[in-house]
Amino acid sequence: MQRVVIAIYPSALASSITLPMELLRAADNIQRSQSRRGGLRRKELVIDIASHTLASVETSSGLIVTPTTTFDQITTADLVVLPAMWRNPLPTLRKQHTLMSWLTGQASQECSICAVGTASCFLAEAGLLDKRAATTHWYYFDWFAKRYPTVELKTHHLITQSDNLFCAGSVNSVADLIVHIIDQWYGKRVARAVESQFSPEIRRPFQAHAYMSENPNVHHDEIVITAQQWLQDNAHRPLKIAELSVHLDMSIRSVNRRFVAAVGETPLNYLTHYRMGSAKELLRTSNSSIGEIAYLVGYQDVSHFASLFRKYSGSSPSAYRNSVRGKIFSLSNN
Repeated sequence: MQRVVIAIYPSALASSITLPMELLRAADNIQRSQSRRGGLRRKELVIDIASHTLASVETSSGLIVTPTTTFDQITTADLVVLPAMWRNPLPTLRKQHTLMSWLTGQASQECSICAVGTASCFLAEAGLLDKRAATTHWYYFDWFAKRYPTVELKTHHLITQSDNLFCAGSVNSVADLIVHIIDQWYGKRVARAVESQFSPEIRRPFQAHAYMSENPNVHHDEIVITAQQWLQDNAHRPLKIAELSVHLDMSIRSVNRRFVAAVGETPLNYLTHYRMGSAKELLRTSNSSIGEIAYLVGYQDVSHFASLFRKYSGSSPSAYRNSVRGKIFSLSNN
């Protein structure tokens, strides 16, 4: 069972409650459908809305939310979501001692905790972010830095990860984070399906803009760094990993082993991910044909490119372009 707990308190932003729930429910539904077709077993998803009592809580928008349980009734969880708070978080913080005590217990059990916007203050107040990376809503950067001087505030990152503690600077950022968690729980296929159903045109990969205290893509292997740079510099043309091994003066087997140890994936997968990212950018911003884009990112076979794009993005290049262009607003001189 995957147990998710969404905390509720006065002044919470309803969107940072409902959006994670909708994304996770969508992933669960897709997984259920796939499991049914394949005759596979799946983990049940349980989502609770919790507060210190069962009394209804009014959110910042006036939406009334009734908790399904209380903090003291939950001993373990896989994910806790702390919704963003509207305006000054102090009045709410001062009344949530039960929540902060409960969070300390959950953190010690390695539960993943996701704080949205100023909800990172809960983690800071509980002492969980001391000497750890965090972010918060941009409007409260200076206030946060003065109140929590021992926290390593990352003002240039919308998402931070420090072990099992995540901070998302905005509601849009929490969508990126939840898709990342869906990837970890359900796999890339389900994550891509959820992404394509909600906002494929605005989401950026978690790894692309998150600060992680133990980022698996941050390493100090100079050989692999050289390999990554070479792959990026030559990604526009057809490549074989054998060329990379010659460039590095290493066997293909050694290159693959060393690359996986440092980056977590093979050089070929790294190259493909890089090319797909470039293709998405061209589909969003250029009028080049699908064939031209395939050529520009290193593929001579358009059908092969389209097949890879669908595999990595969950939709065809043309469908992706249409979904993006459908959300672009332009100014006219009418």
